[in-house]
Amino acid sequence: MRAVVQRVSSAAVDVDGETVGALDEPGLLVYLGITHTDGADEVAWLARKVHGLRILREEQSVADTGAPVLVVSQFTLYGDARKGRRPSWGAAAPGEASEPLYDAFCAELEALGTHVERGVFGAMMAVSSTNDGPFTVWLER
Repeated sequence: MRAVVQRVSSAAVDVDGETVGALDEPGLLVYLGITHTDGADEVAWLARKVHGLRILREEQSVADTGAPVLVVSQFTLYGDARKGRRPSWGAAAPGEASEPLYDAFCAELEALGTHVERGVFGAMMAVSSTNDGPFTVWLER
């Protein structure tokens, strides 16, 4: 399981011209990628990591501040472009395997007390954000 986590002052996801998830205050934008071997252990670990990661202003975390998190599914985090000019997506889990894990990750964050906004799994999404810093980290388990 991989996540690109960005500290943002605002972010939004639109599908077909309609906003489906948004942060109107400082928080985290999480792009989440899932591979074939991921399961409940990876979901729990990564949710706890995002919740407690001290990357908000003044070295605070979502757990400390109650900041919201916008989670966007992103199979392209498992793209492999080492050969040729077209990425291979073979390492990304198929939708029927990854969607339940995406939902479980969001639910785990919510269980930790985090306000979670979401994109729409599998949809063509327009993501906009104002990075704060900019500050971006890569997490993987």
